[in-house]
Amino acid sequence: MGIAAENPAIMSAVQHPLVEEFLTYLKCERHFSPHTGKCYAADLHQFALFLAEPGRPAGSGDAGPAGMTTPAPTPAYAGTAAAVAVAADTITLSTEELTRRFLSINPNTIRDYLAALRAQEYSKATTARKLATLRSFYKFLVRRGYLASNPVATIRTPKQDKRLPKFLQKEDVDRLLNAPDVNTILGARDRAMLETLYSTGVRVSELVALQLGDVDFVGECLHIRGKGRKERITPIAPTALAAIRRYLDMAGVALSNGQPAPERPLFVNKHGSRLSTRSVRRKLDKYLIQCGLDPSISPHTLRHTFATHMLNNGADLRSVQELLGHRSISTTQIYTHVTTSRLKDAFDKSHPRA
Repeated sequence: MGIAAENPAIMSAVQHPLVEEFLTYLKCERHFSPHTGKCYAADLHQFALFLAEPGRPAGSGDAGPAGMTTPAPTPAYAGTAAAVAVAADTITLSTEELTRRFLSINPNTIRDYLAALRAQEYSKATTARKLATLRSFYKFLVRRGYLASNPVATIRTPKQDKRLPKFLQKEDVDRLLNAPDVNTILGARDRAMLETLYSTGVRVSELVALQLGDVDFVGECLHIRGKGRKERITPIAPTALAAIRRYLDMAGVALSNGQPAPERPLFVNKHGSRLSTRSVRRKLDKYLIQCGLDPSISPHTLRHTFATHMLNNGADLRSVQELLGHRSISTTQIYTHVTTSRLKDAFDKSHPRA
């Protein structure tokens, strides 16, 4: 069974052969994470609920590749907004009927679905993600010969509201990093985690995936396993390395030739098991309350902070792209808007003609 099949809220859609084949492709060929797979599965389940709404007929298009049907015109959606509610709803259609409906949609079907999402007041970002899921799914079906063309290809993604990434000021970073009690082993671990997040800009998923052998104390760098099984080497500050070393010393982890043994997770809980991303978030929440900082700050905010502080202090965009592990530099360019905004504030406050 494909990734995300273990979630009972999306079992009925995941068990559909086309969906399951797609999710297996994401896991085995695209190397998507289990979390991403669950998001795709949930989106497809929601779309299946929409297609299964009473009164929505199956398509009757011409036979396409592999004997499947190609998109045929369907009437505008006239059901209730509840059709797109994500819950543990079961899809009562037979596998054959749901297959016909999956393979009989056209662009108008997608527009009706997007209208239903808007009626449910989904954000533009969430709607765009759900549309991207459908675009990928139908592109996959075309490649596998189930359809002759992608009915989602002509649908434009809703224009997103431009939001600058949130980041911390240097003094707030210092308060946060100094919050854990480093005289306890758990406090020393938490300090090491926070120092590593800010020092390297790694994703929280990359942080919890670190093994002891991924820390190079001599070369002052980390071996990171990123998205899609892409690996990179990133520098780490001496202060973060010192925090990691203190934590390992308190945990009784012996170093050989300055390097730890590689066979166990770097950050573990009190039972010796690898920490989860959710656990890291809970630890961060505790220290945010302790410091009186914005409780909406997340581990990813430290990644934003890392990038913003690097650019503010003269790092070039391409270097920051490599450090963050971004595939495209356009993803990194969002941080230039942050720095430009700060420069404009400084200009407005300082220039006589401003």
